Amino acid sequence: MKPDLQTKQPKGRGALTNSVSRFDNVTRHGVDDGWDVDEALPTLRTEVSIERPRSIISYNRSPDLPFDRAINPYRGCEHGCVYCFARPSHAYLGLSPGLDFETKLVARPDAPDVLRAELARRSYKVAPIAIGTNTDPYQPIEKERGIMRACLEVLEECGHPVAIVTKGALIERDLDILGRMARRGLLRVGISLTTMDATLSRLMEPRAPSPNRRLQMIQRLSAAGVPVRVMASPMVPALTDPELEDILAQGKRAGARTASWIMLRLPQEVSGLWRDWLAMHFPDRSGRIMARLREMHGGKEYDARWGHRMRGEGAYAEMVAARFAVAIKRLGLKSSAPPMRVDLFQPPVRPSAQLSLF
Repeated sequence: MKPDLQTKQPKGRGALTNSVSRFDNVTRHGVDDGWDVDEALPTLRTEVSIERPRSIISYNRSPDLPFDRAINPYRGCEHGCVYCFARPSHAYLGLSPGLDFETKLVARPDAPDVLRAELARRSYKVAPIAIGTNTDPYQPIEKERGIMRACLEVLEECGHPVAIVTKGALIERDLDILGRMARRGLLRVGISLTTMDATLSRLMEPRAPSPNRRLQMIQRLSAAGVPVRVMASPMVPALTDPELEDILAQGKRAGARTASWIMLRLPQEVSGLWRDWLAMHFPDRSGRIMARLREMHGGKEYDARWGHRMRGEGAYAEMVAARFAVAIKRLGLKSSAPPMRVDLFQPPVRPSAQLSLF
């Protein structure tokens, strides 16, 4: 058997393995066959399948989140961020949260039409919709699929508020729509910056734009009148958290108005994927990083309790929170933005066989 993928990094991918999910009855392990041959790993191509959803707006009741509904135009994410907390969701599709998550994607081309139908329901109550909180709506396949842009067109037409989180430079394609929505008080955008070290970023986020490119995104969005949040997320203890102040300062200089931070989260299968990645790239500090995480989660690598999962607790978490508070005060950044408008919402016109009289 060929060596397990944990001994090499698949080109352009974040996870090292395609380990089975928690729902599988069997496990797979690579074993070194003893041959001292430097075999190149095959290039992993991105595959896209189609899903026809019956509903597109998902609702949550989490007190940790500033929104109660979200849209996901895609399942899986080609950016391949090894730390992505959304990876375990791929297990529900019978796929691995590892390499499958970033190579076997699901597009939902009917999302705009389904969204229109849901917004047209008499029972619908308007509130900001979040996009990008699970998988990135501006990942590379959006360039040819255009599902995100079509959803934005529906939201703009209806005067519906939306908050977008992304690392994808493709968001600049939609500056025309975003600028118009921002002027009406219907839009916020968050740009995630994990590190300013381009080499580290390429290891952790292999197909996401470089840190400098994301700063350029903030500049261009801000110049178009879009209120931008710089998101120092996730902060990795003993790896990226020393950069917290620099990330915030550079985000401010680029035009960000607000800022936020979240500590690294390792739910379900993400924990093993992250430990494998650390062992390959940072074996000298792997123990220290994991020890800090366990300190913040009562001895566990992750604690999913509401009010705890985003930041952790204890001296280390409190220190990072205090540094953030001091930094944004010094820089003139806000931790929250004014509420978006909901009074402009007009339900879309339902298709009808009878022509309108007016």
